[in-house]
Amino acid sequence: MKPLLIALLLSLLATVPPVFGQLAGPDSLRQLLRTQRRPDTLRVRRLQALSHFLKTTDAEQATQVSHQALRLALALSDSVGQGEAMLALSNLYRRQNQFTVAHRYARRAQALYARRRGDQGESRAWLELSTLAMVQSIPIEALEAALRGLPLAERAHDLQTQNRLNLIVGITHYQTGNYTEALPALKATLRIGRQLGDHQMVLTALATLGDSYQMLSDWPRALRCYQQALRLNRQQGDQQGEAGSEISLAEMYSRMRNSGAALAHGQRARQLVRNTPSDGYNIPGLQLTLARAYQLRQQPDSTLALAHSALVLSQRSSSSNNSISREAARLLAETYAGQRKFGEAYRFRTLQMAYDDTLSGEDTQRRTSALRYVYELDKRRNQIVLLTKTRQIQTQKADRQRQHVYGLLAGLGGVLLLTALLMRNIYLKQVSNRSLQEKNEQIAAQRDHLDQALTELKATQAQLVQHEKLASLGELTAGVAHEMQNPLNFINNFSDLSLELLDELTTELDKEPLSASGRALSAELLAELREDQVRINQHGHRAARIVRSMLEHSRASSGQAQETDLNALTEDCLHRAYESWLIEHPGFSAHFSLHLAPGLPRLRVVPQDVCRVLLNLLANVFYALREKQRLLGAHFQPEVCLRTQQTPTELRIAVRDNGIGMTPAVCKHVFEPFFTTKPSGEGTGLGLSLSYDIITKGHRGTLSVESREGEYTEFVICLPLALAHPAELLPTPQPVATAA
Repeated sequence: MKPLLIALLLSLLATVPPVFGQLAGPDSLRQLLRTQRRPDTLRVRRLQALSHFLKTTDAEQATQVSHQALRLALALSDSVGQGEAMLALSNLYRRQNQFTVAHRYARRAQALYARRRGDQGESRAWLELSTLAMVQSIPIEALEAALRGLPLAERAHDLQTQNRLNLIVGITHYQTGNYTEALPALKATLRIGRQLGDHQMVLTALATLGDSYQMLSDWPRALRCYQQALRLNRQQGDQQGEAGSEISLAEMYSRMRNSGAALAHGQRARQLVRNTPSDGYNIPGLQLTLARAYQLRQQPDSTLALAHSALVLSQRSSSSNNSISREAARLLAETYAGQRKFGEAYRFRTLQMAYDDTLSGEDTQRRTSALRYVYELDKRRNQIVLLTKTRQIQTQKADRQRQHVYGLLAGLGGVLLLTALLMRNIYLKQVSNRSLQEKNEQIAAQRDHLDQALTELKATQAQLVQHEKLASLGELTAGVAHEMQNPLNFINNFSDLSLELLDELTTELDKEPLSASGRALSAELLAELREDQVRINQHGHRAARIVRSMLEHSRASSGQAQETDLNALTEDCLHRAYESWLIEHPGFSAHFSLHLAPGLPRLRVVPQDVCRVLLNLLANVFYALREKQRLLGAHFQPEVCLRTQQTPTELRIAVRDNGIGMTPAVCKHVFEPFFTTKPSGEGTGLGLSLSYDIITKGHRGTLSVESREGEYTEFVICLPLALAHPAELLPTPQPVATAA
C-alpha cells in the first residue's frame, strides 16, 4: 500500500471511539476532580474524559488517570466504567508500543462486555484487538478480530465501529492479495462513511478500492474511484490528499503504458507537493511514478534523475517503504543497463535483490499467516465433516431400529389405514361445513350491506321529499304573503286612521254640553274603542312583520357580490344594531369587545346579506341580554364580544354574549323555520333560518351555535377563503383587541 494511505489508515484507527460525551475542558475537569472527591460513577466519567484529553499531549499522565478510573470503577462495580477504562488503557499502551499490555487490557474488556452482553462495548473491544494486530502487521489476526466484532456492531447499530471494522476487513484482504474479497467490505465502508459524513473514511475506502481494481486490471472502475477521491480532496481543500490521488492516477496510467496521461497527473501532483512543504509521504512515490513515465517515453536522463531522487528520499524517510526503494533500484538498474553502464546497473541490481529478500520475507510471513488461517479453516471444516459422518452413522442406526418397529407395527397398519380413511371423511365433511358456513356468512354480510344501502336510500328519498316540500312551502308562502300584504296594509292604515278619528271625536265631545253620566259613558265607550283599535293595530303590524319575514325567507337575494372588508362590515353592523335596539329600549346598555384580526383578505360576498345576518344575530344577542338583565337586575353587566379570525381555509366571525343561553335541545332546532323561544308577538322564528340559508346556500359557508344555559351563547359564521382573490390570501394573523 502507499505510504500516505498507510498513515491515513493508522490515524483513523488510532483511537477507539468513546462512548461518553465530552463533559468539560481539561482545566475544568481538573478543578472538578479536586473540589468534588465523592467516589461515584460521575467521578469515573470525569477521569475518563480527562484521560481522553491528555492522551495526545501527555500519554504517561493519561495512563495514570485511566488507572485511577479503573480502580474506582472496580470499587463501585461499575461495569460500563470498567470496560471503558480498559479500552482506554489498551489504546494508551498501544500508542507507547507496549503491545502485550495493550492486548491484555483489550482482552479483559472484551470478556467483560461478553459477560454483560453489551454488543456495542464488545464490538469496540474487538476493534481495539484488530487495530493492535494491524499495527503489529499481523493481518490474519486483525481479520479474525474484525470479523468477530462486525455482527456485534451491526446488532448494536453502531455505524462508526461497524465502518472501521469493515475497513480493516477490506485492508487485510488487500494486503494478503485477496483483492476480490476486499471489494464488498470496502464498498460497505464507502456507503456507511457517506451516510455518516465521515470524509476520511470515504477517502480511505475510495483509495483502497481504486488500488484493488488496479491490481485486478479493472481500469475503468479504478479510474472512477481515483477521480471521486480527487474531487473530494479538492472540496475539502486537502492538497496532500489531492496529491496522493493524482499520484494514484499517474501510477494507473503508467501501468496502462499511457505515458502522456501519467506525466500530466504526475506534474499536477508535483505542483501540489511543492505547495505543501510538510508532505513527506507523497514525494518518493511521486518521483518514482514520474521516472516510470519518462522510461515509457525513452528519456533515460529524466528517468535516472527521478529514480535516484525517489531512492534517496525513500531511504531517508522515517516512514520509508521498501517497495518504493526496490522499484527505484530496479528502474535504475534497467536504465543503466540500457545505456550499457553495467557497473552502475550491477550495483543497483544488487540493491534491488537485497530489497527483494526483505520484501519476500515480509510477503512470506503474510502468506504463512494466510496459509495458517486457511489451515485452521480447513481443520474446522474437517471437524464439521467428521461430525456430519458421525451423525449419518447414528441416523443409519436409528433407521434400522425404525425398520424393526415398522415390522412390528405392520399388523396394525390396516386398522390405522381404516381409521385414517374415517378421519379423512370426517375432515372432508368439516371442510365442507366450514365452506358452507363461510358462504352463509358472506351471504348474510351482503344482505346486511344491501339492507343498509336500502335504509340509506330511503333516508335520502325522505330528505329529497322533505326538500321538495320545503321548496313548495316556500313558493306557497311567498304567494300567500303577497296576497295578504295588501289587506294587511289596509287594516294597518285604517286602524291608524281610526285612532286619529277617535282622538278628534274625544276632542269634539269635550266641547259638547253633556251630563256627567253621559260624558262618563261616552268616555268609557271611547276608551274601549281605543283599546280595541290599539290591539287591532298591534296585531296588524305583527302580521305585517310575519309577512315581511316570510317574503324575505322565500325570496332569493338579488344583491351583487363584491369584494368586502369584513372587519369594517362587522363593526358597522354592530353600531347599527345597537342604535336600533336603543331606539326601542332606551335604558339598555352593554359592554362591547371587538377583536378584529388585521390584514384580512377581502371576500367577494353580498354585503347586504351578510349585514342582514349580523343584524339578526345581534338582535337575538340583545334580546338574550335584556332577558337576563330582567332576571338578575342591576348587578348583571351585559357583555357582547365580536371576533374575526383567519384560518388556512376560511374566515370566521364570532358573536358571543353572556345572556340567558340555550339548552342543547333548543340549539338543535334554532335554525329551523318558524322556531322561536320568544313570547307571542316578539318573534317570527324566521330570522335565524333566513340567516342560515344566506350563509350556507348563498355563500357556501357555515353558521353554527354553541351555548350553555344561563352562561353564554356564541354564533360562528365561517366563510371559505375561496371567495377571496388569490393575491390577498395571507398567513393567519394574530387578532388585535379593541373595545367599542
